Amino acid sequence: MIFRSLTDLAKLRLGQIFLAPSINGFSMSDFSSILSHALFRKGGERNLEQWIREPLPRAEFLETPNHRFLATMTQCVFQAGFVWRVIRNKWPDFETVFFGFEPYVISLLSPDQLDAIACDVRIVRNRQKVMSVPQNAAYILDITAEYGSFATFIDQWPDDDFIGLCQHLKKHGCRLGGRSGPRMLRYLGKDSFNLSSDVITCLKASGLEIADNPTSKSDLMKIQARFNQWRSQTGYSLTRLSRICACASGENFPDPHT
Repeated sequence: MIFRSLTDLAKLRLGQIFLAPSINGFSMSDFSSILSHALFRKGGERNLEQWIREPLPRAEFLETPNHRFLATMTQCVFQAGFVWRVIRNKWPDFETVFFGFEPYVISLLSPDQLDAIACDVRIVRNRQKVMSVPQNAAYILDITAEYGSFATFIDQWPDDDFIGLCQHLKKHGCRLGGRSGPRMLRYLGKDSFNLSSDVITCLKASGLEIADNPTSKSDLMKIQARFNQWRSQTGYSLTRLSRICACASGENFPDPHT
């Protein structure tokens, strides 16, 4: 059975939200319990929808140019472990310094030019992260030589193996492990789930025996299987499922822009 609205799914368990407002009180492998809790915390369907994102339509995603993949990879690499606001404020200068992130242009930069970029005060001067840019440019160019574009490569990867796609980014890209690769895909509109602390809390409440910071192959396979189960049950995108999980646990912010 496919649920066509939040209410269609949540009405199956709606009474529980008044009896057990703690996430630990639900049988969470049934996604209707998670959705009911998210609706309760956010104050109904209209409010919850403000927190939900959907992936881009396939045709629109396929139009994403290679330079936007490289730009977003770089943004996520530089944001990791740093103040995001600083990266956002400096981003126009990043675009200028890195020649609009055209992979072929980046691949032609000499060591002296890269040294100059690593010392440029207009960006965050982290040499290791600067050097990830030409490496990821080479990664994109290699994939493009085989698939025609990086977007085509990402699009053809099976949705029920998102973990496998993330592992490919980690193995073949530079500094795209952890949450950087998945975050890049989310930013660009690929259907995806994001393993934030709130989503992990929700997954553990659903009965998964996984680590607080799941990185093992076994844990990641369990997570993929759970999302596949929920997607089959609800007809929702991975992105929507992930966002609802985040809304069902953790700190209950009153505004999606908080």
